[in-house]
This record gives sequence, C-alpha cells and structure tokens, in this order.
Amino acid sequence: MNGMENEQLYTKILTEELVPAMGCTEPIALALAGAKAREVLGCLPDRVVVCASGSIIKNVKSVVVPHTDRMRGIPAAVSVGIVAGDASRMLEVISGISAEQTRAAKEYMENTPIEIHCIEGGLTFDVLLSVYAGEQEATVRIANAHTNIVFIRHNGQVLLDIPVKCESDEGMTDHSVLSGEGIWEYATTAPLAPVKPLLDRQIAYNTAIAAEGIAGEYGACIGRVMLTAYGDGVRNRAKAMAAAGSDARMNGCELPVIINSGSGNQGITCCVPLVEYAKELGSDRETLYRALLLSNLLAIHIKSGIGRLSAYCGAVSAGAAAGAGIAYLHGGDYKTVVHTVVNALGIVSGIICDGAKASCAAKIAASVDAGILGFDMYRQGKQFVSGDGIVAKGFEANVRNIGRLGRDGMKTTDAEILRMMLGK
Repeated sequence: MNGMENEQLYTKILTEELVPAMGCTEPIALALAGAKAREVLGCLPDRVVVCASGSIIKNVKSVVVPHTDRMRGIPAAVSVGIVAGDASRMLEVISGISAEQTRAAKEYMENTPIEIHCIEGGLTFDVLLSVYAGEQEATVRIANAHTNIVFIRHNGQVLLDIPVKCESDEGMTDHSVLSGEGIWEYATTAPLAPVKPLLDRQIAYNTAIAAEGIAGEYGACIGRVMLTAYGDGVRNRAKAMAAAGSDARMNGCELPVIINSGSGNQGITCCVPLVEYAKELGSDRETLYRALLLSNLLAIHIKSGIGRLSAYCGAVSAGAAAGAGIAYLHGGDYKTVVHTVVNALGIVSGIICDGAKASCAAKIAASVDAGILGFDMYRQGKQFVSGDGIVAKGFEANVRNIGRLGRDGMKTTDAEILRMMLGK
C-alpha cells in the first residue's frame, strides 16, 4: 500500500470514528433501536422486549439518559427513543427533545410493559429490540457497533438481514491498516485540510462539555474536586477538565460530544488534556491538530484489538494516547511518543470497566495521569522494558498484548462484574 492510499484510509477512519453523540453511547444505541423499531412499526407500541448482551446491560444500568428527567437504565433509554427519537440522527437520536416529549417518555415507561433479557454467550455488543401493538410487530437488531443496524423485520417480513459472523466493525474501514509508525507518519505529515473540520468540532464540543462539567452539579463532581484540592497547574487542569467532561455526560448533560472508538469518554480523554497543554505551552493550531491526530489514532489503534466493549476500561487506552499527544506538544519524536504509550499502559492496565456511571470521571483522571507520567518517565531516561509484567518488546507487541488482555483475558471478569452489578 502506498503512502497516498494509507493517508486516505487513515482520514476515512477518523471520519467514521470522530462523530457526535449525545449521552453515553450504549443507552443511545438502545434509544436508536427503539426509534427505528417504532418507525418500522408505524405506531406507538404497547409492549417492548429488549434482548441485550451483558456488556450492554452493564453499560446502561447506572448512567443517566439525557432528556429523561434524570432517569437511568434500559427502560429509560428505550422509552425516550420510542416516544421521541429520530432514527435518522443516529447517535444524536434524542437530541432536541422538548420538555413535553420528556414527560411523555417518562409516562410511557411507567405504563408500558418492557421486558429485558440478557443474551448469554453471544456477541459482546448485541441488541435485539422487538415492539408490539396488538397483532403488529417490528424487530431491530444492532450488533458490534453503536449504529450498525443489521436486522429489521416487520410483521414477519424481513426487510434487512446482514449476516453477523463474528465480532468486528462491519461497514467500517478495516483498522488493521493502522500501525504506530503509520500513525506517526500520517499525523506529522498529512495535509490538515481534510481533517481540520473534524478536529475543530472535537475541540469545540468536548471543551464545551468539560466547562459545563466544572460549572454544574454532575455526579461526584470529580473535575471540580481535583481543581479545588490540587490547584490549576496544567498537569492537574488537564486531568480535571477531562474528568469534568465525563462528570457531565455520565450524569445527564444534554451537550453533545465527539466520540472515539464508540465512546464519548474516550473522545473527551483524547482531546481535552491536549487542549489544556496547548494553551499552557502556547502551541500553534497546527501543532495541536497534529497532536490530536496522534492521540485519536493511537487510541483507535489500541482499542481495535480490545473491541468496542470489554471489562478493560477504555479510558486507559485513551489516557495513554493523550500522553502521546502531550509528548508531541512538548516536541517529542516518534520514539518518545511510543515509549510514553507503553509506559502508560504498563501503569494502569488493571482498571476495570464496571459500566458507565459517575466514577468513569475519576478513571479518566487516573488514566491521563498515567499518560503524563509515562512521558515524564521517558524524558528522564526511564521506561518499562520487556518482561515487566505484560510489557513486551516493540510497540506493536504491546498493542497486541493489550488487545489480548481486554478481549480474551477479561471475559470472565466481565461476566463477574455484571453478576455483581445485578446483585447475583
């Protein structure tokens, strides 16, 4: 593959991944399924059946759904999608809903039977939602990615049936084209014009929700706690502002974010710390753009091996990638950037994902701290080496190890976490 083809594919991956979403993306995927099912049914259903994988149930259980008057969980997500969602808006399916529609969704949830079943032993990311109105029926399935609708049926007639053979991002550019060296080459040399609108939008959206998180009363207010406790130095500010963005979005804020790897928290983590460091260092806009390209693509590369959902906290890979972007803002070369990532992954790869909720903000702060520490270690001549636990020789070997840990090694952990969350 020549350099031009590589450049085009990397740009396409960014275009597919850096998209807007309102609210935590798992409940929004359920809202999308609900909105699409009602659209196919053609009327308001009187009964709903939701079958979802354990990872979906875990990630929806505790998070506040926007435009629901601070309701949480699968019934809230499905109800607001059915009553007021616009499926054509994808991950912004419940954007712009009125107070009257919110009340209608809450009333619908309270008065409509909504059955919830866990899909055992199937895909990590799987939603099968069926709605009924008398003898009428419609079913929608979303699998492997938040907007990947693979099956639609109406009154027994199959309208869409895309085979799902395995866990992969169907319909998206193959992420196996990504590599550490390829990402560095692209981020430092590619023309910025094609990606500038994506990055400007990411900066604008994600810094806005971070500011809202500091100003408002969201969750445990981790961002504000950190600023109060540890001051406004750039290192703390970078962590606190990223945490504040998560404070807001995990707790019902109706501002959109630009996601990364299907996650708003990861999109915030890849972006907001770099903006804070760029301000502190007086970096010009081009340097910030290129740092963001590094951060976003490295996060995507690491997360691709793990999968969209896992018991491995996604903030870890995003925090390591943010550390790489911060290293670049300080003038770091390729060697500095990849060692920063490996050091960071060696520090915090034990953080679990126990669903979307207020504590995600604190995990983001810890992960960004690890990214910064990983950079500080390397510029002082210190690093973790092959044989230090899961750390391996060579950047790509470490990416493979993290993928193996998150996708395969933590399957039993994921199941146990879900049992704990459900009180079993």
